[in-house]
Amino acid sequence: MAMPEDDIFMPHAARSRPPFGGAQARGKVIDQDGREFSDATLHPQFEGFQFDFRNASANPFGNLTREERLARLEMIAKLLDVAFIVPGTNVRYGIDGLIGLIPVVGDIITTAISLWLVREARLLGAPWDITARMLANVAVDGVIGMVPVAGDAFDVMFRANIRNVRMLRRWLDKQPRI
Repeated sequence: MAMPEDDIFMPHAARSRPPFGGAQARGKVIDQDGREFSDATLHPQFEGFQFDFRNASANPFGNLTREERLARLEMIAKLLDVAFIVPGTNVRYGIDGLIGLIPVVGDIITTAISLWLVREARLLGAPWDITARMLANVAVDGVIGMVPVAGDAFDVMFRANIRNVRMLRRWLDKQPRI
């Protein structure tokens, strides 16, 4: 049976309707023995269970002060850039240098974390010129970090996250306290 050309270009209305005319199936829930269940007895273990992300107790980062948020950013930047020391030298490196050893994926992960730091700086009120310079540091670190061996050495020496947090700290120190 051939399909008319109209059905090829414009499907028939009956075929494009959702099942049951778009109405929700609302019926009784009956088990295999024929007993009927009410809606309240179906999932009693989830009755008082709910998520409320507007509540501050549900969000561990919700009610941090400006100084606490900046301290968190400094801690993450130190972990990324200067957490460890190469034994027998004064060369410091962080997990950015370690994760960056994984080709491509490691650099994408560390760049994403660095971009999160820039986002947090923006949420702290950093102006566009500071944010743009921070983004430039992240871009340089991410692009040069993609080069297999030299990029990893550059990641250890450039320390884009430490630079960004210092830049943010200097800008915040110049701002009046409210």
